[in-house]
Amino acid sequence: MKSKITISEIAQKSGVSVSTVSRVLNNSPSVSPKKREKIQRIIDEYNYTPSVFARGMVNHTTRNIAVILPDITNPYFASLFQQVERFALQHQYATLMFNTMFVRGEQRPAEELTEADYYKIALEKQVDGVLILGGSMDKEDIPDEFLKALNQMHRQVPVVIVGSRVDGCDCLFVERNLKQGVTAIVHHFVALNHERIGFIGGEPGIRVTSARVEAFQQALSALGKRVDPRHVVLSDYYAQDGYSAMNQLLDMAGDADSNSQLPTAVVAINDMVALGAIRAMKDRGLQCPEHMAIASCDQFPSGEYSVPRLTSLDQHNEYLGRMAVLQLISAINGSEEEISINHTPELMIRESCGA
Repeated sequence: MKSKITISEIAQKSGVSVSTVSRVLNNSPSVSPKKREKIQRIIDEYNYTPSVFARGMVNHTTRNIAVILPDITNPYFASLFQQVERFALQHQYATLMFNTMFVRGEQRPAEELTEADYYKIALEKQVDGVLILGGSMDKEDIPDEFLKALNQMHRQVPVVIVGSRVDGCDCLFVERNLKQGVTAIVHHFVALNHERIGFIGGEPGIRVTSARVEAFQQALSALGKRVDPRHVVLSDYYAQDGYSAMNQLLDMAGDADSNSQLPTAVVAINDMVALGAIRAMKDRGLQCPEHMAIASCDQFPSGEYSVPRLTSLDQHNEYLGRMAVLQLISAINGSEEEISINHTPELMIRESCGA
């Protein structure tokens, strides 16, 4: 059996430079047929398999991208990362996922790294580009030090952010339509003759929460409906937050049987919050949608198998993931032009809205 050979040894045996061997490995047309045949013969003789670093020697790339997200246990980020990984592989890029656990409360580790620390780690891995999904970039008040670290990283490798554009940030953005889907839910509830509509879930001070609450209030106002501030209960993005938000609504109304002041329909920030709210209703002797209809702003996997099946917005993460990867690869290849996208959430009507 032939011993393992290195790319340098192939170059030496072929009488060419290492970069010429790399061009052959990358199927570059800039190598003469005679040299290519000689190099390929040695590659075949030793059954040489190039590493990703060897393939990148010509253009100084690793074909690795970093994906930095705040909580992989959140189905939104898990689903989006899955689509990013899928489309990256189609373009022969590997993904290195960094889970910063940038979440509130007890779920945060006692000794946590900052997001800027993760940026440094990603650069140490010699990635070709960085994709950021959520985290501090979703906050309404972003510290200057954080933006400085982000811009510094972008000067070294391309950085694409899936989220709303931020003044002072030099990175490229793939922006979601945060309002359109919420308006569709409100119109659907009003068409079903709901007069009192509430909103639950979502952390205060986060852009997606503020945008969806604003869209909710604007849609009701445009339809001539009054927004009762007592029916807007912000908490966070998890099932326990939906549970506590619904209990807060029920406590305000007093006894569960006296529901005259309860909203007849509720918009939940996502499917997890909706499921928590439905559980709280069940524990208080109420049924969804008979006593209160619920619809979600963000569809997660398995929502259509819950009881009742959740009416929800399909945010089309497969489209967002594909556009984010294409934007990043385009930047890696030298283009700083932002790709224009048409992100349109789709209302999936199921049992929980009572239609």
